[in-house]
Amino acid sequence: MAWRVCLQRWTLGDLLTCTSQGKTKRFNFYTQQRCGFRKAPRKAEVKKGEMEEAGPKQTVPSEEVAQRKGYSLQAETPALHIPRRSFVKLLKPLVFTVGFTGCSFGAAAIWQYESLKSRVQSYFDEVRTDWLEKLRPQKQGDIRKQVNQWWNSLSEGQRTVTGIIGLNVLVFCCWRIPSLQRAMITYFTSNPASKALCFPMILSTFSHYSLFHMAANMYVLWSFSSSIVSLLGPEQFMAVYLSAGVISTFVSYLAKTATGRLGPSLGASGAIMTVLAAVCTKMPEAKLAIIFLPMFTFTAGSALKAIVAMDTAGLFLGWKFFDHAAHLGGALFGIWYVSYGHELIWKNREPLVKFWHDLRTKGPGGGGGGTGSF
Repeated sequence: MAWRVCLQRWTLGDLLTCTSQGKTKRFNFYTQQRCGFRKAPRKAEVKKGEMEEAGPKQTVPSEEVAQRKGYSLQAETPALHIPRRSFVKLLKPLVFTVGFTGCSFGAAAIWQYESLKSRVQSYFDEVRTDWLEKLRPQKQGDIRKQVNQWWNSLSEGQRTVTGIIGLNVLVFCCWRIPSLQRAMITYFTSNPASKALCFPMILSTFSHYSLFHMAANMYVLWSFSSSIVSLLGPEQFMAVYLSAGVISTFVSYLAKTATGRLGPSLGASGAIMTVLAAVCTKMPEAKLAIIFLPMFTFTAGSALKAIVAMDTAGLFLGWKFFDHAAHLGGALFGIWYVSYGHELIWKNREPLVKFWHDLRTKGPGGGGGGTGSF
């Protein structure tokens, strides 16, 4: 089975560029400097005795006289604002990353429990709905029915990522509203030099400024959605995807702080790299192809090795066009999760599910979490 997916490196970059009317626009973040020069003092009248101390060729009073008069002869040099590379500032994002990841998997476990509990009731509701549809006269051109048919034709993975794609489109439209630009830059771009550090770690995962950037990322996510959801299930996939966005952003924070190349990043590339790495690690012999060159095929394992090698080289060589640290962090998290994380996290969720079951039923009882895995 071959997936035709765009794996070109320039489609997964975290960019802040867009093309409009044949010109390239870039966000440039500059800090306006405050002028450090004082207002020139009025020309002081020098008494005859002071002029004698200064000498006949001196046209300004001496430094001692100036200090005695209360003014300075030297102008202040402007102080440049240089962001400090402080790893202490990353303590709060680290706590947020651990807490958000734990909450994501906990919520996914409870979500799966509720889904399994209501499956029987949903089945009877669907049967009753189908029976009423047969008795009800059919409407010609019913848009709602056509939408339902299209929705039912999608795979479980495609239905799962539809909400993610819709949210990315909504954020993309918000970038087009001028009055929201300041808020978008503050909360929907991740930058270790910014005052807002935690919430942008997840919000930037759904943020794209360039239409091509968003389309490429969403196409890759749509292409791999069926495979990743069949491996993990919809609940576990959502936990992994959201956690991957935060973890990849934190790795980006670390790399930017260590190298001193502070700047904003945005895009779903880090989380999508987790999806790619998870599928390629679990199915290394699967055949992939580049969308623009379908005649050339290669194995998923070879593609993963090439991607990791390119991002590693870009990180150490200082390539600035992409956020290679976020890509590499997402890929490594995907490899780790399908190899070890699933056993350590997801298969040990039973105590939480049992606690939730007891809390709902107000009494002792067995866990109703069900099994869902690869």
